[in-house]
Amino acid sequence: MKRRTIIGTPVSITDYRGVLDAIDSAVADQRKIFICCAPASTLIFARRDPQLASALGEADIVTPDGMGVVYAARLLGESIGDRVYGPDLMLGQLERAAASGLATYLYGGHDDAALAELRSTLTQRFAGLNIVGGESPPHRDVTAEEDAATAERINASGAQLVWVGIGSPRQELWMQRMRRSLEAPVLCGVGAAFDFHIGRVSQAPKWMQKIGAEWLFRALREPGRLGKRYLATLPHFVFLVFAQRLRGK
Repeated sequence: MKRRTIIGTPVSITDYRGVLDAIDSAVADQRKIFICCAPASTLIFARRDPQLASALGEADIVTPDGMGVVYAARLLGESIGDRVYGPDLMLGQLERAAASGLATYLYGGHDDAALAELRSTLTQRFAGLNIVGGESPPHRDVTAEEDAATAERINASGAQLVWVGIGSPRQELWMQRMRRSLEAPVLCGVGAAFDFHIGRVSQAPKWMQKIGAEWLFRALREPGRLGKRYLATLPHFVFLVFAQRLRGK
């Protein structure tokens, strides 16, 4: 899968079908991969956080999760159609999994009740979906002993794909350190997808997503947390992308 370095992070130049096919191939070959979904803010944070940069560098696929990353790739000369958005990627793969019987595990969610709701929602939506387990970890750094116990539970479940929804950078760091302990071929971090799919957090209208204005919708809904985050990252991202473009010329 082709990659293009965007402000320091190698991003996969791909689409939904490309990633879904890569997942199917990894499961069929029992080949371990982990997938990160990276919007512009994640690429900025990777420049400031060596651990996150290391995790993204080791990831087998880093999808262009936001339209900002897609626009950046185009500006840098890549031919790319649309973003590969974590929540939509998850739904697309679960549809395939329901048909194939692939064993799925859910790691994340706000709490046990939210995770149970997600499991119920997904099994109702995708008839035949084989969810073999799930857990909602604490909202703090987990210990090595807790990681080991989690690995034992996931391996015992027979999971082939683990969805990780604990937010960035926790999910990227978790997949990087756990990939050797887990028998599941595929790990995929999808951020807030768990909350989106049960309606706990509202998603932007499709037209805002399409033009890359989802950040504005979320910033207006959570100005204290996300507003400051986007103001601190997006102008910097635009500046760095144009600087990379000029250096390339």
